[in-house]
Amino acid sequence: MAEPAPEHDSGVDFQRGPLGEIEPARSRHMWTRSAVGVAESGDLVVTGEWDGTVTARDADSLETRWTVDHPDHAVGIASLEHDETIVVAGRGDTGAIGAYDAETGEQRWRYDTADDVGEAVKDTVFYLPYVVALETGTDADGNERLYAAARRYERDGETRQWHSTIYAFDADGDVCWTYETDASPIALDLDADGDRLAVGYNRCMGDHDTGLVVLESDTGKLAWTWDPGTDGDRRVGDVSFDGETIAVSSHGDKRGYLLGPGGAERWHVDLAVETEIEGETLYAYPNHAYANDGRVAFVTGNTYAAESRETESRHPNEHRVAAFDADGDLVWDDTVRGFVHGLATDGDRLVAPCAQNFRVRDPDTHAVRWFDLESGAEGVERIDGIATAAAVADDTVAAIEEPVEYHDEGATRGEYALCVGSLE
Repeated sequence: MAEPAPEHDSGVDFQRGPLGEIEPARSRHMWTRSAVGVAESGDLVVTGEWDGTVTARDADSLETRWTVDHPDHAVGIASLEHDETIVVAGRGDTGAIGAYDAETGEQRWRYDTADDVGEAVKDTVFYLPYVVALETGTDADGNERLYAAARRYERDGETRQWHSTIYAFDADGDVCWTYETDASPIALDLDADGDRLAVGYNRCMGDHDTGLVVLESDTGKLAWTWDPGTDGDRRVGDVSFDGETIAVSSHGDKRGYLLGPGGAERWHVDLAVETEIEGETLYAYPNHAYANDGRVAFVTGNTYAAESRETESRHPNEHRVAAFDADGDLVWDDTVRGFVHGLATDGDRLVAPCAQNFRVRDPDTHAVRWFDLESGAEGVERIDGIATAAAVADDTVAAIEEPVEYHDEGATRGEYALCVGSLE
């Protein structure tokens, strides 16, 4: 990786609003516990909390417009803009998807995905039904649709199973179609015309044995599939359409791909492939992909060792963001310094909420960083805690800060808070 560019405070004035209490994260990154969304107009920010609290605030003043209690942990936010609806993804007993009036918070409809993927067979967070992704768009008639991916995990001895369903809802919450597999979905993306829905599966250990599925968005029928063709159950980390092409980050071989129609490979690049360092084989997962206007960016995560759970070494391309042109040539790359739970994007802007780097435990990694897809780093907002979720729209950026307590320090850094700024 190239030497990181010097970081300078952005000068952006971020407002902060407390979110109550949450257990501090520890040295290793935790599961998704918070969510944030920004309306396309940029004037409304919505937060989802681990206790199920969903709050809509004015983006300028952070004044609360409404608050509701979602049935499960609120871990995802999306908007149906034309219908002025906020959609919340849940992780919990019911795996609830809830739709709320953007002005009042009144519940418009609710769907429990546990009815399809099944109920948890063990009282632990990893077994709970989980709505892992939401995507919105319009159909051929101009009607808004919501797409969702829900999954549930269970284990009996050496037998591990996933149960998952992909949904298409109309604006009233009626199910248009479903697509079910025994694999674990991790990402959704809709093409610009609203004709194709891409589904990325990161774990395939049953009958479903392909990492990327592309569906016809109006019917849910299978259009085509693609897979990195690697051994094991790790397959895809993220998917992103750009016109007729689709970018895919591969968990199987730790590469990034650009595919054409039908899955024809245009190019691939090494991102954090297995690398020998001091007698160890190290790698990192490419967790995020974003494609727009002929540029593709990939973001990698933590270092892992092939032969052991622990390592003191670091892969040279861990916690890296790299952008490529339409031919697969590197345009720029930089470090994001810590683990990025979820990449927020809008046009050519990428916002990375950076959490802890557990191998070095450097608080300077705790920040919200944003990049231009064409030119690279644009700004950084450092925070005391860890940034675990972000959203951006119309120059408004919002992020969630969570407190963290490193195992070898004994001190809590940061707080549970919403951070909002304008990038104009």
